Amino acid sequence: MASADRTRAAARVRLRGGSSLGRVRLTEFWDRMNAQFGDVYAQSVAKDFVFDQLGGRTVERALADGVDAKVVWRAVCDTFKVPQNLR
Repeated sequence: MASADRTRAAARVRLRGGSSLGRVRLTEFWDRMNAQFGDVYAQSVAKDFVFDQLGGRTVERALADGVDAKVVWRAVCDTFKVPQNLR
């Protein structure tokens, strides 16, 4: 997801009023996703993979619904066995 897209996604989340997600935390989340999966595959994981730990939602849907970025990142880490140094 391009930086402008992340900014728009963060704005949508804030407008919904259901989240304490801030731009910095979302930026860190996407930096970690990109470090783990690469830019292209990170977007595919976020858009297409359904996580049981997120109530059957994708990363994109969970973030849009106001789930804390830390909770989403933990679900990604647990599901994909992310190395400890990237957690």
